[in-house]
Amino acid sequence: MTQGSPALKASSEWRKRWCLLAAKIERIESDEEEQLLLQRISSSPQPLVVAFANAHAMNSIVKSASFFEAMRSADVVLRDGSGMATLFKLLGTSPGLNLNGTDFIPKILRRFNGRRIAFFGTQEPFLSRGSLAAAERYAPESTFASAHGFLEVDAYLALAATHQPDLIVLGMGMPRQEIVAAALRSTLDSPCVIVCGGAIIDFLAGRTPRAPRWIRRAGMEWAFRLALEPKRLFQRYVVGNPVFLTRALVLAASRKK
Repeated sequence: MTQGSPALKASSEWRKRWCLLAAKIERIESDEEEQLLLQRISSSPQPLVVAFANAHAMNSIVKSASFFEAMRSADVVLRDGSGMATLFKLLGTSPGLNLNGTDFIPKILRRFNGRRIAFFGTQEPFLSRGSLAAAERYAPESTFASAHGFLEVDAYLALAATHQPDLIVLGMGMPRQEIVAAALRSTLDSPCVIVCGGAIIDFLAGRTPRAPRWIRRAGMEWAFRLALEPKRLFQRYVVGNPVFLTRALVLAASRKK
């Protein structure tokens, strides 16, 4: 195999992307640091994108250059899940707190109570249920705008221009929401936090139940979700998790060399 062979270039490219995104992730080590992060997010003077990096994201950036660029361009990238903790430990770095979106986004919502909020994502009736639950639990003094997650990107840009929300939560799944988030940030001319929320609206609506707390503490919520939706999540977890772990081991070995 020569230096310029396609296989070698492909191997070098995915490792480069993993290293760049891993370096971008903010590892929060304490509750105090988490509060400072929430303050920074909620008081940003310009449009700001918050994204979450998990094992599925790391696998996806190998296949998609546009998704990699969208993730890398996010202003705040946080560690999500036990897979990423394993990666950082293999690289000899503290993984910090697990700031998964399902737990962290409600904290952001509380910070924006009294300000304009938009939910773009999922479908009815879960969009309405999720918006109502968020208003009741976290932001009772806010006004909510909403749109389902299957519009063209330009439609979300127009909705954001019309409603001028202070916080936009996207519930479209990867990689679409990260690309939409980047487009929103590039067109908005007033402060707005854009959060890539994955299934957060469905969680709020009760469509997707959370795992029991003991399962979450054990870092096994992915297995709980797989048991609930085996067909949809088979590729992500049953196939994706071993692929992620293999790449993590390869990257750690190459870094040691």
